[in-house]
Amino acid sequence: MSSAPLILSVETATLGGSVCVTRGSAVLAFNVGEPRVSHSHTLLNDINRALVESKSHLGKVDLFAVAIGPGSFTGLRIGIATIKGLAAALERLCAGVPSLQAVAHAAGTSESTVSLLPAGRGEVFAQMFSISAEGIVTELDAVAHISPQRMLERYSGIANIRWAGEGAHLYRGIIKDWRKRLGQPFLEKPGESERIVAGHGWMLAPRESNLARHVAALALSKLEQNQLDTPSNLRAIYVRPSDAELNKGAHCQTNSQ
Repeated sequence: MSSAPLILSVETATLGGSVCVTRGSAVLAFNVGEPRVSHSHTLLNDINRALVESKSHLGKVDLFAVAIGPGSFTGLRIGIATIKGLAAALERLCAGVPSLQAVAHAAGTSESTVSLLPAGRGEVFAQMFSISAEGIVTELDAVAHISPQRMLERYSGIANIRWAGEGAHLYRGIIKDWRKRLGQPFLEKPGESERIVAGHGWMLAPRESNLARHVAALALSKLEQNQLDTPSNLRAIYVRPSDAELNKGAHCQTNSQ
């Protein structure tokens, strides 16, 4: 493997998702998916397009990286299965990167970033991290599957928070209203972040459509720390049962009555 590994990273935890090819920390090519189209219809084409645009091919990939959740159940299964298959066929190692860590990394340096992804049924996947200037992501609590109301109660005592991810943008109105009732600002525009000095305030991090880039960055860190997975060991982080599993459980309970 060269000193700067060629990394193919895939993020299918979100609806649109993304694919990125990097050489070390340098982005060579990427593309962002269409939220209204299933990853099963587009992922292989997106991978091929990114490789072509980077003037590379699968045989030259040193490391395969993938977001492992939480997130869309179907999307995660498609992304992880694809990366497992490619890595196994080429006898390469993999890096499984938690989706919420990639979201936090995308939001930049922060003492307290809350990553949020929609979980369906009006709920979110939430977790708090700190992100160093070197891009090291550290968990500050455990991932939770929670309602926006309970999420706000969970983090209400923290003075300085950077809210990141699609869940933060989806529920920005609820977060803003919560802060307004407390007489505190919620900064929603990038330029407003300059008003948070030495730290007391909540702000919304800009959207990042190319999360695969941040999956690659965290995968590179895993490589440097010798924390890679074999394809067979790659597992998804689901946090909660899928709707199909919940419906099956309810059906079995009804039949047993």
